[in-house]
Amino acid sequence: MATIGRSPGEEAIAGLSSEALESLEAGFHGELLFPQDEGYEEARAVWNGMIDRHPAIVARCSGVADVVEAVGFGREHGLPVAVRGGGHNVAGTAVADGGIVVDLSAMTGVRVDPEARTVRAEGGATLGDVDRETQLFGLATALGAVSQTGIAGLTLNGGYGHLSRQYGLALDNLRSVDVVTADGTVRTASEAENADLFWAVRGGGGNFGVVTSFEYALHEVGPEVYALFVWFHADDSREAMDRYREWTATAPREAGVLAFAAHVPDLEEFPEEHWGEPTVAMLGSYRGDLDDAGAVFGPLVEGLTPLVDFSGSMAYTELQSMLDEDYPDGLRYYWKSVYLTAITDEVVDLLLRYNGSAPSPLSTVDLWHLDGAVSEIPRDATAFWHRDKPYMITFEANWEDPADDDANVDWARDGIAETQDLSVASGRYGNFPGMNEDPARALFGDNYERLAEIKSRYDPENLFRSNANVAPRPSA
Repeated sequence: MATIGRSPGEEAIAGLSSEALESLEAGFHGELLFPQDEGYEEARAVWNGMIDRHPAIVARCSGVADVVEAVGFGREHGLPVAVRGGGHNVAGTAVADGGIVVDLSAMTGVRVDPEARTVRAEGGATLGDVDRETQLFGLATALGAVSQTGIAGLTLNGGYGHLSRQYGLALDNLRSVDVVTADGTVRTASEAENADLFWAVRGGGGNFGVVTSFEYALHEVGPEVYALFVWFHADDSREAMDRYREWTATAPREAGVLAFAAHVPDLEEFPEEHWGEPTVAMLGSYRGDLDDAGAVFGPLVEGLTPLVDFSGSMAYTELQSMLDEDYPDGLRYYWKSVYLTAITDEVVDLLLRYNGSAPSPLSTVDLWHLDGAVSEIPRDATAFWHRDKPYMITFEANWEDPADDDANVDWARDGIAETQDLSVASGRYGNFPGMNEDPARALFGDNYERLAEIKSRYDPENLFRSNANVAPRPSA
């Protein structure tokens, strides 16, 4: 029991000797923040405003040696270890009460090798950091769809984005990683070196160590692409979704579209008389010959009169940052997802109905079109299991007032529960996990047992458990 008036972080610090803290400070070259320090409150805050946790130490690492020092300190003193990358971790696992936060946010270096068509990025980098450097050479790797997202969590749990159907998940584009494991060893993992660890981190999340750098394959993308961004009239919502179902059946790999049910924003770019109306929108891109984009996306919009249409040719970096303003720091977020084998009438009914009943106009119900390159890799080739599902539905509860927490969380959970009862629903996605309340087996499927074996080798004491945790097998 914590002493009255003390936070979990203060309580944990009180249990550490001055000699231990002095030793940490002597060996650490970055910035260490403790509960009494100026800047601690800012350092413990994360993107999701719902998260209010008090770590004992925030260790802002300047390099890999600092990561080793922080991991070792947490292990030796029995502190929970949390890892903070570039940002946008919905479940808030980047910070733990009474623990040590291994903060990589200052480690954002990106180096492109245009001849080898690879890029290596440090664990605190964001999508925007990577895209900015790779686009200098007309190259990109398959990452997400919001530039402020950290590459680390996105990649370790999968990584869907605009390029997924053409080039696979973010983790499918990995060529190697550098990992600090629980024993403080720095290991390089690839198909040729520590192959079991490389298999596990590609889909196993943060269960196996702190990934300090990622090497990705690059592809010719941009600098100009065609972006589809259309908002439909409310009366056309069902027709638009029917068009989407038909379009996904034959869509070329060079194109991808996310359909989402939302409320018309109170912004001057939208007709004021329609503000607040529940409707459907589509965001996508085409990376082929830009002159062909009209023919590719025509079946989605022909015969319908969009409420607004922001579509057109634009820089790839602009496409990647189009949604940034919709996900500001400090907003409250609760996201959950379910994979689908088909978009049925029941799915469309549910999507439209829950959008209409959302407690917050900032929330959305998203329908992702997957398949393509993602589905062609065997499900046991990496730890990522749910490759065979062509669609995913996500309930994004986004709101401002803490007083509305219960209503918004219940809305998302109810929507997921109702979706899960449909015959076409199966499995969960690690990057939209709610608060990690679902069992890890729902994410990892038949790959779970192999993950548990590898966990037992690299983290037998379960030091890295602030995640969708895979428990190590008990010692014989």
